[in-house]
Amino acid sequence: MDVIYRRCAGLDVHKETVVACVRIVGEGPPTQHVQTFATTTSGLLALADWLSSYDVQTVAMEATGVYWKPVWHVLEGHFELVLANASHVKNVPGRKTDVNDAMWLADLLAHGLIRASFVPPVPVQELRALTRTRKQFVRERAAHVQRIEKVLEDANLKLSVVLTDIMGKSGRAVLQAIIDGHTDPAHLLRCVSTRVKASRAELLAALRGRISAHHRFMLKLHLGHVDALDQAIATIEKEVGLGLKPFRDSAQHLSTMPGVSAVSASVIVAEIGVDMSRFKTPGHLVSWAGMCPRNDESAGKRRSTRHSANWLKTTLVQCAWAAVRVKGSYLQAQFHRIRARRGAKKAIIAVAASMLVAAWHMLRNRTDWNDLGAAHFDRADRKKTVNRLLKRLRQLGFNAELAPA
Repeated sequence: MDVIYRRCAGLDVHKETVVACVRIVGEGPPTQHVQTFATTTSGLLALADWLSSYDVQTVAMEATGVYWKPVWHVLEGHFELVLANASHVKNVPGRKTDVNDAMWLADLLAHGLIRASFVPPVPVQELRALTRTRKQFVRERAAHVQRIEKVLEDANLKLSVVLTDIMGKSGRAVLQAIIDGHTDPAHLLRCVSTRVKASRAELLAALRGRISAHHRFMLKLHLGHVDALDQAIATIEKEVGLGLKPFRDSAQHLSTMPGVSAVSASVIVAEIGVDMSRFKTPGHLVSWAGMCPRNDESAGKRRSTRHSANWLKTTLVQCAWAAVRVKGSYLQAQFHRIRARRGAKKAIIAVAASMLVAAWHMLRNRTDWNDLGAAHFDRADRKKTVNRLLKRLRQLGFNAELAPA
């Protein structure tokens, strides 16, 4: 095989150490130099100096948890870095040592056999950390709300039956009254707003339960966590606003798409960045996001689908469910068209993939969303639409003849 990089290095990164192998191709057979460094800042600086002493230009490393990040930050700007997916660069079984792994990475890199993973710029990385932390906190808050509802059910208080949101104004007032020691349904009823749709009799029946000191303690504990998470989420929202400042225009373009809110736009920007030159085509971006099947077929059977981090995919699916509710839109027409043949689950994934394709074009061209309309598919293939309608009429027992309008 042809040698692409004549002076390169492979790094086998661990929590405490990093094994480096420099591969140099000269007139004769290639030579390799191996050395182990600590992952402390001083150790990584020594690694950078050691690589520079051999005039190394390109360095490859595996994406091992979070341990690769400090190594990347120290070497970034001094070398051309390549981050490899660990599952793509597995060594031959039976030859698994740290030194062999580093030498294997150097050999693969020298022949151009490593496909680099997407590593966004530092501002996008920081924004991504904020949006992912916000999502984790929102999930934790939802879990605590579910635990509160579980405690209420254990006390036979049917608050979630008569209130849409037990953490709303009326719900919080009732919970606080219970924590303060009130158990009389009439007293608890006075905490409920008159705007609640349930009748007075339904509310009294729902607020009559068997409340113990244990229930009050658990409610107080979970409400404290919910309040702390609310404060943390509000703080993160401010930081996201500051981190999104350089990408504000791109986020505003994305928010013009049906179903994409300001929060969803910030998540999309944080996950894929704003420089679409990293993805050659929209298909590459859809594949990277894990929203299309991969080629893994044997004996005519597809054995698996693509697996990837679900941070972007879950957000796009949520946006797709909101988008298909917009009447008269292209995305709604696409959803109904695919659902009739493949089902709702595959249809919503197809809509989410279409939204990601549109995001690629919008970020590359700096343009807003341009809806093609619900009649796009009819206009795209009039003959197929006519044949489908004629077939449906025949199924209903009618014979129709066509004449030009």
